[in-house]
Amino acid sequence: MATDVSPLDRARILAEALPQLQRYDDATVVVKYGGHAMGEEHAARDFARDVVMLKLAGLHPIVVHGGGPQIGSMLKRLNIESKFHDGLRITDGATMEVVEMVLGLVNKQIVAAINAAGGRAIGLSGKDGNMVTARKLAPLMKASSPGLGDDVDLGFVGEPESVDPTVLELASKSDLIPVVAPVATSRWGETLNVNADTFAGAIAGSVRARRLLFLTDVSGVLDKEKQLITKMSIDQARRRIADGTITGGMIPKVETCMDALERGVDGVVILDGKVPHIVLLELLTDHGAGTLVTR
Repeated sequence: MATDVSPLDRARILAEALPQLQRYDDATVVVKYGGHAMGEEHAARDFARDVVMLKLAGLHPIVVHGGGPQIGSMLKRLNIESKFHDGLRITDGATMEVVEMVLGLVNKQIVAAINAAGGRAIGLSGKDGNMVTARKLAPLMKASSPGLGDDVDLGFVGEPESVDPTVLELASKSDLIPVVAPVATSRWGETLNVNADTFAGAIAGSVRARRLLFLTDVSGVLDKEKQLITKMSIDQARRRIADGTITGGMIPKVETCMDALERGVDGVVILDGKVPHIVLLELLTDHGAGTLVTR
């Protein structure tokens, strides 16, 4: 498998990475890639090269992607209003069709970028091979207190119920790199839109990933002095949520990390996806690059 990373750059990266390569030899790594982390075209090319480099180095990368901004843009073009509740997209039938279409386009763009970098990527969704079976989310209350408004029906929004990793294992143990869109089916055959972070956590747990990397638009979890927390356990994460250190949109991200760990993932890392080669910096250098959450 060839790559357009120069031989000199590859030699430098691998020289620094040798001690880490032994640690991750034959390990599965799931990378959640999406939203702001997708960035500009050159950033997408860098990401694709990094994924190919991991495969060349003996790891088994699996890419799970989102596509929220792209979905929002297409809905706007089609004059379909985007509605959200507690950060989840309310997905009626028409919106679900757009979601699946756009995620399919994003999926093939990532596949093409990895292939152009010398890899052999294969585009999948949770529907392929009955990989992910999801259940519809129950209606949510409009307000935090009951009785203050009608419940909100999220429509075709689901959460993973079970994962069959057979297709992923067959692909990743060969020279193929799976790229997976967060669309699943219910036990009754409905197509459901699944939050990409939650989807990635379920996938990582099913394959007992050594690492799950969340590429975000922040450097990681910050303490009260706005300094990066490089490592914390599940218990420390819970305490930091309780004392207000972890707030806002970082809370569901950290809760997803904890859920993935409980599913069997060894470690979950929150990283700034806008930093060039952040995946390689995290996995193949001594110092890492984000916040590692462990049991």
